[in-house]
Amino acid sequence: MIIFLIGFMGSGKSTTGKKLAMRLGYAYLDTDSQIVSKFGMSVNEIFDRLGEEKFRDAEFRLLNELIRRKNIVVSTGGGFPCHGENMEIINRYGFSIYLKVSPSDLYQRLSTRKQKRPLIRDLSDADLKRYIDQKLAERESYYSRARHTVDGLHVSQDELIRLLHG
Repeated sequence: MIIFLIGFMGSGKSTTGKKLAMRLGYAYLDTDSQIVSKFGMSVNEIFDRLGEEKFRDAEFRLLNELIRRKNIVVSTGGGFPCHGENMEIINRYGFSIYLKVSPSDLYQRLSTRKQKRPLIRDLSDADLKRYIDQKLAERESYYSRARHTVDGLHVSQDELIRLLHG
């Protein structure tokens, strides 16, 4: 089984994914980390030097490699399911779970860690709030296509296990 965790940046996909993989005895993979390794530069540098389109192309190529794997938990980047056919491929070959977090809670999580995030690192606090509201509204239609939606602030490993076996 391939389990894809999707959601906005800061929704807890990496933390949740590592715990879930350990609990299931599965491998764990973070798509952003894989792409960073491939290019030998940070996400910020990829965006700055090569552009977002190159990054999104790398995500698509990675997705097509991942769907051949088994017993893996994948934490996707926030925009990963929102480009091309990615969400359709995720649902065709894997089990998708949307970690949903409110805009205000995302703001609280992201405002102190902006420098690590290429799309928000230069935003003022007011601009960050607007960005979260706007991007979340744009992406919600993709995220909501996940097979299951869970509260990203209060994710229970037991709940996730029940979803997988339900």
